[in-house]
Amino acid sequence: MPSIIVVGLQWGDEAKGKIVDYVSQTADVVVRFNGGNNAGHTVVVGDQLYKFHTLPVGAMNPGVTSYIADGVVIDPSVLTGELDTLEERGFKVKTLKISGSAHVIMPWHKLFDRLEEERKGDRKIGTTGRGIGPCYADKVSRIGIRISEMIDPELFRARLDDVLSIKNKFLTNVYDAEPLDADVIFEDYSAYARRIAPLVTDTACEIYQAAKSGKKIVFEGAHGTLLDIDHGTYPFVTSSHVVAGGACTGTGIGPTMIDHVVGVAKSYTTRVGEGPFPSELLDETGSSIRERGKEYGTTTGRPRRCGWFDAVAVRLSTRVNSATALCLISLDVLSGFDTLQICSAYEVDGRIVNEFPTDVATLEKCKPVYEAMPGWSEDITAAKSFSDLPEAAQNYVRRIEKIVGTTVAVVSVGRRRDQTIVLRPDLLGS
Repeated sequence: MPSIIVVGLQWGDEAKGKIVDYVSQTADVVVRFNGGNNAGHTVVVGDQLYKFHTLPVGAMNPGVTSYIADGVVIDPSVLTGELDTLEERGFKVKTLKISGSAHVIMPWHKLFDRLEEERKGDRKIGTTGRGIGPCYADKVSRIGIRISEMIDPELFRARLDDVLSIKNKFLTNVYDAEPLDADVIFEDYSAYARRIAPLVTDTACEIYQAAKSGKKIVFEGAHGTLLDIDHGTYPFVTSSHVVAGGACTGTGIGPTMIDHVVGVAKSYTTRVGEGPFPSELLDETGSSIRERGKEYGTTTGRPRRCGWFDAVAVRLSTRVNSATALCLISLDVLSGFDTLQICSAYEVDGRIVNEFPTDVATLEKCKPVYEAMPGWSEDITAAKSFSDLPEAAQNYVRRIEKIVGTTVAVVSVGRRRDQTIVLRPDLLGS
């Protein structure tokens, strides 16, 4: 059975959760490999909507073993809250396993996140304030606290006192803020630790054994390629490796064990937070796309910036990820526009540029070069096959496929599971 990585090809919010949910219905294992609870994955099953932030979306499917791997940073209050919410709605997650090497988001991480954004003022990044960046910074600085340490009371207290003594100096001397209380933190996090401890295991070893035994594994990415710490629009990025390679570094699985990389992109483009966005529409069309697509953040509720499909950006993403398939999401949102635009190149200082710039300064100068295509007026939300779509919709999909240079395997015409048209099931591991 294949191992499949599902990644976003834009600035996040591409509906990766829907694709992960779809392909994991026949999976044995689903692995969340990066990011933290600044991610938001939404799944609609029947008329019920479920929102995930840390838990793998695949946890919804019975018989699937779900892993939170070492590349993830975990806020235990959020994780336990998600488990409680699912149980209240009739879903008991029985097979969740957590890496002891995953790092813990501590109260000072969230506090530093907010204070630093306030300090930057107009130069802010646009973070969610969930403490993700500061937690990864501590990880790289080798002063972070891991899950394996949090669940050992004696070790946790020693690590907490050591790290907090440093953090409180920063809070009081640099930010003129009140210090945090170690006793309060220890009591709160010890309660989370007792809940989480039975779930902690060597996830890298278990995932490797699952791959070696031929089980179908879905690696679930968070965020989008253009937010990758190395390959995104730095510094307006997230703090983890979002690209397909991050599935290897974030789980301990080597690249030769990966069979398919499934890239997910909306049929238009959205972005949350600050940073350049060449095809952004600051007019009624952009507002219309936002309202039709309900483009508000799953995690923060912030309105998303909207624009036409940017093929230049998605070409970069498919190359960086070696994407073997493209899933085109929210095609139904574009119904009713007389004319659609596809950004196929950029114009920079009078030159036509076909590749996505590697630096933000150049990207901020980029103006979109559009190809106009006829739109369609029909409601396509009930379409069950590609041939059910209006000819103009089919042509739009095929044009994107050609410009991007990656095979379209899925077209989504709505948020529900059954509003998924699969053109190439073989590229999804089916």
